[in-house]
Amino acid sequence: MNVPQSYRLVRRDARAERTVVRLRTGATFGGDEIAICAGPCGVESAEQLETAARAVAAAGANVLRGGAYKPRTSPYSFQGLGEEGLKLLRHAADRHHLAVVTEVMDPRDVEKVVRYADMLQIGARNMQNFPLLREAGATRTPVLLKRGLSATVQEWLLAAEYVLLGGNESVVLCERGVRSFDPATRNVLDISVVPLLEDMTHLPVIVDPSHAVGIARLVPPIAVASVAAGAHGLLIEVHPDPASALSDGAQSLDCAQFEALMRRLAPVAEVAGRRLPRRYRVVSTESASKPDSAVRSSSSGVRLA
Repeated sequence: MNVPQSYRLVRRDARAERTVVRLRTGATFGGDEIAICAGPCGVESAEQLETAARAVAAAGANVLRGGAYKPRTSPYSFQGLGEEGLKLLRHAADRHHLAVVTEVMDPRDVEKVVRYADMLQIGARNMQNFPLLREAGATRTPVLLKRGLSATVQEWLLAAEYVLLGGNESVVLCERGVRSFDPATRNVLDISVVPLLEDMTHLPVIVDPSHAVGIARLVPPIAVASVAAGAHGLLIEVHPDPASALSDGAQSLDCAQFEALMRRLAPVAEVAGRRLPRRYRVVSTESASKPDSAVRSSSSGVRLA
């Protein structure tokens, strides 16, 4: 693999071991356990967020995602609740023992967002917002860096280099699809970058199937394929009532659909040499043969703990 010398810090041979990013709640990106980040696109109300947080936690997610600040194409679209949304995220996450990942858009808001979040998301539209990257690099708070709308892999890795150069080594790359000429799906998911980046960088890589396809019924198969390809985690939009969502309802799973997806992911994660957080872990045949109230059968016949 010909890796340009400009990747001084993110290149695979820059360190002996692959990076494992750990959040204070115990959620990890890059280890044997797959990180499942789930929640609504935008924080709309305390009731909406509480319902979503309770559902995703019960299904086995370990990170609550939600937007307090929303970058929207139209200035007339819902822009998020700002700091009030951050407070709601923190409260709901603490109630259900989840970590928080949320987007920061402005370098001037980084310090504020860090007070509430366990992980800073730098979205696709801000992947090359270099002042923001530098500010995030100075915080030491883990960063989830999404691939830009039309960014090459090289541009994406160099954006990560900015964060590491600032002293923050806890960076997770998130593939969310790139813009193309075809409107059949929201974006085109380049799932090949998951194994490609295994060779190019020591940083963990996750996939956002919700933004990749933009169609809720396509999210589960793409999520399964991402785990099979070796993704270290998933970022999935879940809303209690997608039809009433103020942003991205068409690509959001409802709570029951998310529960079904987690059941479907369990055996795939096992085959890929990984495991899901908490509840949804495939147990051995020997364990499954023993009476245990903590072991039950899924609808697919897989024994889950």
